[in-house]
Amino acid sequence: MYKEILREILVEYEKKRDKALYEQNIRIQKIYNRVPRIKEIDKAIQETGLELSKAVIENPENYRRNAEKIKERIEKLKMEKAYLLTENNIPLDYLEPIYECNKCNDTGYLSNGDKCTCLKQALISRAYKMSNIENVLKKENFQTFNINIFPDQPVEGESLTPRENMANITSICEGFVNNFDDDNGENLLFYGSTGLGKTFMCNCIAKALLDRNKIVIYQTAFKILEIIEKRRFGKDSKRFNDWEYDLLFEADLLIIDDLGTELSNAFTNAEIFNIVNTRLINNTKTIISTNLTPKEISETYTDRVFSRILDRFIPLKFFGPDLRYYRWEAK
Repeated sequence: MYKEILREILVEYEKKRDKALYEQNIRIQKIYNRVPRIKEIDKAIQETGLELSKAVIENPENYRRNAEKIKERIEKLKMEKAYLLTENNIPLDYLEPIYECNKCNDTGYLSNGDKCTCLKQALISRAYKMSNIENVLKKENFQTFNINIFPDQPVEGESLTPRENMANITSICEGFVNNFDDDNGENLLFYGSTGLGKTFMCNCIAKALLDRNKIVIYQTAFKILEIIEKRRFGKDSKRFNDWEYDLLFEADLLIIDDLGTELSNAFTNAEIFNIVNTRLINNTKTIISTNLTPKEISETYTDRVFSRILDRFIPLKFFGPDLRYYRWEAK
């Protein structure tokens, strides 16, 4: 399935490149008609370049001396072209192809052979479409968020009402998104019982960052362990090239939903720690959502996992009545 998806996306990339080159050619012809001398210069540069290649083959002994003269000629032609473009109020890069991604020029791959971030995001977006999460994010985001759904009456044991608390949480989450590119070490821990808005807020953040072309991986703790087990114990000889596994560490944001629902043992605890710890070391950001209280987290996971979570995560407690039977749409 992955290969088929990748093949489809790369065909789309090829169409993007074709479109960029087609539009470039239209701009070139437009400028040639407007400033004919630029067409002459481009032709001269092309012919001079061929002359340089010919010099390497026919006279390798005097190649360097001839090459310097030819390069000087090319530079003079380029300078004249730049002058003509400037004189005619034409941007210097107007005749260059305009790609959607300047990192990979719409190839999907960097010069070192690694996948470009745009290709990784395209794969994620396609996965989201297949899992229907794209439709969820259209309904659950900061624009559709309705603070009035939260009661404004005091809750026993809490200094704030659920609405006041949620207003503070929303403010922190919006700041998390707005300052996402800052090297501030911010990570978020959402905790509280079910039906209080944790998943909805995760969706809000995911949608906002996806719209900014960030690589966001949103998985339940159970699904993450499935990916890890496939990597560790799968029979597929190519499992060590598993992009799903790599993205757990490399994504701009990893959202681990429902931490605590997975089977807890020495293996799972070690793997959760490895993911969280590696992302902390690499300064890549993580959000953890759980129904467990901090005390329950400490009892479920090893001390080093617990201490990492508390030390480097902003704990945000969700409380109030179960809202799963309310409508979330903004009124």
